[in-house]
Amino acid sequence: MNIVLFHSTLGPRPAVRQAADRLRDAGHQVWTPDLFEGRTFDTVEEGMAHQDGIGREELLKRAVLAAAPYSERGLVYAGFSLGASIAQTLALGDHRARGLLLLHGTSDLAPNASVDELPVQLHVAEPDPFETDDWLSAWYLQMGRIGADVEVHRYPGAGHLYTDPGLDDYDAEAAEATWRVALGFLESLQEAQAGE
Repeated sequence: MNIVLFHSTLGPRPAVRQAADRLRDAGHQVWTPDLFEGRTFDTVEEGMAHQDGIGREELLKRAVLAAAPYSERGLVYAGFSLGASIAQTLALGDHRARGLLLLHGTSDLAPNASVDELPVQLHVAEPDPFETDDWLSAWYLQMGRIGADVEVHRYPGAGHLYTDPGLDDYDAEAAEATWRVALGFLESLQEAQAGE
């Protein structure tokens, strides 16, 4: 699959490159746009302050420009936390999108969003301070209403960004389970594409 993988509010940390390498090792082509021009952060607060300084509209513009050269191939949009919310926005606006892989985050849906059985997989901690149970329930229902085919995987006791080995949030068991399931999801998308 052709995958565009967006970083979290902490920027393009080593964990993003490691995730991309893992996906490449499984036979996928992966691009990791840098929306922060090389800046990385150690705390969510610092990252969010930087993110707010750029503004969501500008971040989305950077993301669209980064994905545009590859979108005709049919992309799987993926991302971590902030990157997941950006991936969701782009995937729901791209009729060629092949899938959506969300790690640690979701986003509001545009009022006119509509997809044709887009495969979506979400991996999120339980509980997660940024993705509350009420929010996730509403999000799941909305995604179903617009035509997405959604799977949600929860990881009790894990930290928010539990797939990043460089953070206190890291949970090795949850991270490995996430990647095992995510790679299976991507393999199923590849089989579906091959069968067309």
